[in-house]
Amino acid sequence: MRSVRIKDVRKSYGTFEVIHGISIDIPDGQFVALVGPSGCGKSTLLRMMAGLEDISDGTITIGNRVINDVAPKDRDIAMVFQNYALYPHMTVRANMGFALRQRKTPKEEIDRRVADAARILGLEYLLERKPRALSGGQRQRVAMGRAIVRNPNVFLFDEPLSNLDAKLRVQMRSELKELHQRLATTTVYVTHDQVEAMTLADRIVVMNGGHVEQAGEPLELYDRPQSLFVAAFIGSPPMNFFKGAADEGRLRLESGEEFTLPETRVPVTGRVTLGIRPEHLTLRETGWPAKVSVVEPTGSETQIMARMKGEVVRVLVSGRTNLRPGDEISLGVDADHLHVFDTESGKRL
Repeated sequence: MRSVRIKDVRKSYGTFEVIHGISIDIPDGQFVALVGPSGCGKSTLLRMMAGLEDISDGTITIGNRVINDVAPKDRDIAMVFQNYALYPHMTVRANMGFALRQRKTPKEEIDRRVADAARILGLEYLLERKPRALSGGQRQRVAMGRAIVRNPNVFLFDEPLSNLDAKLRVQMRSELKELHQRLATTTVYVTHDQVEAMTLADRIVVMNGGHVEQAGEPLELYDRPQSLFVAAFIGSPPMNFFKGAADEGRLRLESGEEFTLPETRVPVTGRVTLGIRPEHLTLRETGWPAKVSVVEPTGSETQIMARMKGEVVRVLVSGRTNLRPGDEISLGVDADHLHVFDTESGKRL
């Protein structure tokens, strides 16, 4: 069993509590991403799993063993860091086999495991090089290879792609996903990049201020965010928000627009915040009036930033457009894809 169970875990530094009773169950073989803004506690939680931080309260279990008081080297986990943490004086081969040598593993076994990992990661021709002769992506592959050779119960990744350039991050995302599909090892992956989380993970845990805001499959969080925080954090470009008031299904925004919510929605009354993703706003002959501020073409789609009575609105359209800054446009709303939140509590209605 390589499942991970985090139950009522807390972390305090003196009287200051940074993790507030978090509980997460990770089934055997699942890839889980911990996401959230800087300071939300995701890296602290990962370090507690690795044994690099003490657990103030609660338990962390891997398989059937509580690991709270188990030394890091005996937890049967492998961690890949943001800065690679390679030994500069050692070759790639020596870096990858270092942990096995420390365990007194027979040389033949070390050579076999290093060769297998090098083949998986495409590092065979780099085994005799030292880290200074490698690119950033190659160094990250070596760091992953060092983790793979240990054949751990759990992989822990702490923002491993954040030091790479944009093109290499996309490439490494694909390689990481393929690697997980091949090895099927339970993986916990910390990132502040929600696009990384959406593309890599089987399940995403969104953290906020040391709490779990919402956990679920990527598209579940995208389609049905349970709070304003999750709605704002998941999605690129981000969701548009408009404040207004609702009265039994009739909604009036502060900007003056009115419309009726679909009958399938639970009737709501009071101050609300309406959320609309950019791809669910369309350009029409008649609709909400707005003026284009910025046009950002990417080839396959175009992002338009406009102003609607002082409100900034983002629209994502497929393909290309002849619109220019200053053009007047009309926006249509896909009422079936509206998200309505209680303005005071931030919870989904």
